[in-house]
Amino acid sequence: MAMEKKVTSGDVPVSPFSRLFSLPGLDCFNIVTIGFKNEANPSAFIEGLKNTLINHPRFSSILETGLGEHKAKWIPTKVKVEDHVVVPDIDPTIENPDQFLEDYTSNMVFSPMDMSKPLWEIHLLKMKTSNAESLVVARFHHSLGDGMSLMSLLLACSRKTNDPETLPTLVAPKKKKVTNVCWSLVARFWFIVRLMFHTFVEVFKFLLILCSVRDAGTPLMEKPSATLSPNKFIHRVISLDDVKVVKNAMNMTVNDVIHGMVQAGLSRYLSEKNDSKTNPKLRKSLEKICLRGVVFFNLRSNKKIEDLAEMMAKRSTSRWGNSIGYVMIPLWMRPENDIFEYIRRAKTIMDRKKLSLEPLFSYVLLKLTVEVFGFRALRNLAMRIFGRSTIILSNVVGPSEEISLFEHHISYVAASIYGIPQALIVHITSYVNKAIINLGVDLDVIPYPHHLCDLIVEALHMMKSKAEEISSADSNV
Repeated sequence: MAMEKKVTSGDVPVSPFSRLFSLPGLDCFNIVTIGFKNEANPSAFIEGLKNTLINHPRFSSILETGLGEHKAKWIPTKVKVEDHVVVPDIDPTIENPDQFLEDYTSNMVFSPMDMSKPLWEIHLLKMKTSNAESLVVARFHHSLGDGMSLMSLLLACSRKTNDPETLPTLVAPKKKKVTNVCWSLVARFWFIVRLMFHTFVEVFKFLLILCSVRDAGTPLMEKPSATLSPNKFIHRVISLDDVKVVKNAMNMTVNDVIHGMVQAGLSRYLSEKNDSKTNPKLRKSLEKICLRGVVFFNLRSNKKIEDLAEMMAKRSTSRWGNSIGYVMIPLWMRPENDIFEYIRRAKTIMDRKKLSLEPLFSYVLLKLTVEVFGFRALRNLAMRIFGRSTIILSNVVGPSEEISLFEHHISYVAASIYGIPQALIVHITSYVNKAIINLGVDLDVIPYPHHLCDLIVEALHMMKSKAEEISSADSNV
């Protein structure tokens, strides 16, 4: 189970984006909940961490930020794993374990992390919920790495359940079909033309948004952006096969379906709020409400989950760390009789974003800002971006096969973040044949997050029913 040791011999400078996630007002943490199919064994888990996690330089170093903005460093240190693992005493006959898990995870937001130690902690919960026999709730500072990095770390520490000595199989990239050379040149030229056009248009709109006013006041944003903060985390396990039924019926991607069902659920949520509110602004037609979401993009040239050793290697195309860009998308909040319209709108928007360099532009913009104007300007720019949007949408592709973590068979993986000034963060993770929806909400803005989650899941069920009707009608023709 030992992972190759890569502890550095000296201090390592902190990258600008890792530094961004530790600035005041943007002190961000990843919250990861992993459900197990068997009872938790703390001693086996601690031993597994000793052989894997602490051999990673970021997880065995202290983040020193008191040396000045441009002198923050990772300082290697000796790690005592037991100081990072918490095993709370939980009553096994607890009345509502699912509610207890939500409260426990949410309370971690208000528990400060000891900055004099490596910035991670593991909580082993020996309790049974509706989706797991036991759980682990992990908290990692976002400066340690983004979602792709953490997912690769999980795979590096895991083994196949059907072969405990074998690492999980990484997803192999699809091989491109060989085509006619002339046609290939024409297609490449046309791709470059479209890329340049969409980049110009999307970057221009991005800059306009930065210079414009923030999103309209809605039930999703009723407090000043500076005071918004997720303080409640809930997750729901749904069938990934249901998503694929809709995907295949519409000949689209899983991401298109996910973005469509989220917007459909939000649209119904706003419609219900508009009916119950007396505020004149909220009684206006939803057609006049302009909402935007921030969607994160993986900027690594290799988009697949990679082996940890490859990510840590120099000049790797899938480097470890925070290699992410972002785009701002308009959210389609109008009531639609055709539930598929939300997916079509999401696909149209995301296809334009994918065929542009807006994610790379946003990354370069932040990097140039910190290099030219310093971290104060970087923080102001980041706060302005989040102040011009309503929600954050993010998703990470997980393992496509059953895996175990230190002899614990994984049932599901849910993830979210906190520390970003947003009232709603929607993060979706896949694992084998499951999709896990995780909502991070500000209860002062969204007091009933379970109802919002119900509406999102219900939107998927409506999409699946219609897709099956279409498939049945086609088969009868």
